[in-house]
Amino acid sequence: MKKKYLIVIADYYKDISKGLLSSALKSIPKSNFIKIIKVPGVFEIPVTISKKIKKYDAFLALGCVIKGETPHFDFISQASTNAIMDLSITYKKPIGNGIITCLNMRQAKVRKKKGAEAAKAVISILSQK
Repeated sequence: MKKKYLIVIADYYKDISKGLLSSALKSIPKSNFIKIIKVPGVFEIPVTISKKIKKYDAFLALGCVIKGETPHFDFISQASTNAIMDLSITYKKPIGNGIITCLNMRQAKVRKKKGAEAAKAVISILSQK
């Protein structure tokens, strides 16, 4: 059965986001409807999903947070993860968390294929009976 997917992608790190999106799109069957919304950063992903939660069957949250010299990394990573989980449980809709958290750009570049893992997790939940 055809499903409606919303992919919300933070494109702060454009090269990393492009890789996450590309790997995710390869994993979602082409027969489905897919809408992509770009947001400036990871912190904006949950509210964007929240605004569209009733219009789609499944969601992918894609982006990257790289640790800097302040605790900002920890706050953004934890807040976005908690908000995504809360939305998923509250609305009983799968949200694949493809937000990678890395200590440096080298780690981020290696993990660009994590979008596919998030997509496969969502597909698995959608197929549950």
